[in-house]
Amino acid sequence: MSESKAKILVVDDDPGILKGIKWALDDYEVVTAIDREAAVAAVRQHDPQVELLDLGLPPDGDGASEGFRALEEIHTLAPRTKVIVVSGNEHRENAVRAVSEGAYDFYSKPVDTDVLDLIVRRAFHIWELEEENRRLLKSHTGELFDLLTANPRMEQVCRTIEKVATTDASVLLRGDSGTGKELLAQGLHRASQRRDGPFIAINCAAIPEQLLESELFGHEKGAFTSAHRQVVGRIEQAHGGTLFLDEIGDMPLALQAKMLRFVQERQFERVGGRKTISVDLRIVTATHRDLARLIEAETFREDLYYRISEIAIEIPPLRDRGEDAVLLAQDFLDRFCRENSLRSLRLGADATAAIRRYDWPGNVREVANRTKRAAILAQGSTVTAEDLDLAAVAPAEAEGTADPHALPPLSVGDRLMTLREAREMVDTRLVEAALERAGGNISQAAKLLEVSRPTLYYLMRNRESPAGDASTETEETGSLA
Repeated sequence: MSESKAKILVVDDDPGILKGIKWALDDYEVVTAIDREAAVAAVRQHDPQVELLDLGLPPDGDGASEGFRALEEIHTLAPRTKVIVVSGNEHRENAVRAVSEGAYDFYSKPVDTDVLDLIVRRAFHIWELEEENRRLLKSHTGELFDLLTANPRMEQVCRTIEKVATTDASVLLRGDSGTGKELLAQGLHRASQRRDGPFIAINCAAIPEQLLESELFGHEKGAFTSAHRQVVGRIEQAHGGTLFLDEIGDMPLALQAKMLRFVQERQFERVGGRKTISVDLRIVTATHRDLARLIEAETFREDLYYRISEIAIEIPPLRDRGEDAVLLAQDFLDRFCRENSLRSLRLGADATAAIRRYDWPGNVREVANRTKRAAILAQGSTVTAEDLDLAAVAPAEAEGTADPHALPPLSVGDRLMTLREAREMVDTRLVEAALERAGGNISQAAKLLEVSRPTLYYLMRNRESPAGDASTETEETGSLA
């Protein structure tokens, strides 16, 4: 943190509680508010990193409607603020709902200052980590700064490209459509000594066969019927820089022979010309096709393949990149909202779960398209699976949890189970399922349940047997007992 104290906003209509919390959190600059309007004004004025929000705000002191309105408005104004909601034990379901709607964590009254201090410190720690990550992304002057990933395979791809960029070796990028091949080629260019030269891209699959040769090599006046003037081709335009040939696997076989000579000699003649032109450039190619099979089918020249693939790099599809789809979706949302002056949006729990389950056949390009659609159609501050047009793949529950429609037993012995007992049984089963899915890893289990680690510890500590029978609890929860 900086030398000045970090700011925390405490929103509660009880002056005694405000005074007590302010005293307990004397390591921070504490700003207070007694209602929703004052809280929103304080967020605008002070931009606090963390907020403690009592859901029972006037005029609905006995309910939570005003607190939820405040939560939504704060998320719209300051989506990065970590909001910790306050709830009485009798209204714990409100706290759980608040967490599902974007609150960082919750704690229950009466306030235990030691627990509160732990939760607040963790919230500031998470905020600092996220801010540091954003600062690194913004201040990063490296050539691959446009690529967002948390996947080890993609990070290795980036490291390989950074190493190769210092040489003039020809690079072949292999990956499905929409995986970011051109973005990586641009990054390679920016990382090279040719960064001040042009980056010229051409899609070999998008230009008719009869025009591709002229587009690449240029032509002289009179070379064919419609050649009324001399035209400089893309290869010549790339002199001193980088030539990116996208979808090289779709280049006609007849043109590959002329391309082979150019790749070997860096010399060529324009269509209809006799003058040999020499160029100095870097060649980067990309394809979504299996060139080895094309070589077997004799539709791609093997000698050309070896010339363009001095360094071959495989780009994994988005479905194999873990949490990258979620990261990219939120990043595209942020960008689109910022560029179009829209309110800030965040991914809801069902949207996040749907993104994780979906295969993304269109890869990054499809993420961009779906999030743009969602930003336009979203009704509130939260994007749903339906907004992404992924309702069909949204699970009935968050991944790694039990089926919420599968009701627990409704009776214990000869009496009806209470709501409290039923909720605690469901909590226990959800925690149990998440830990099993995560192999006992607390952090991963908390991530699956979309709660913080302190919340998960709280749920584990406070679970009880519906019947109050310790032996039943041990059997029901297994390793959690």
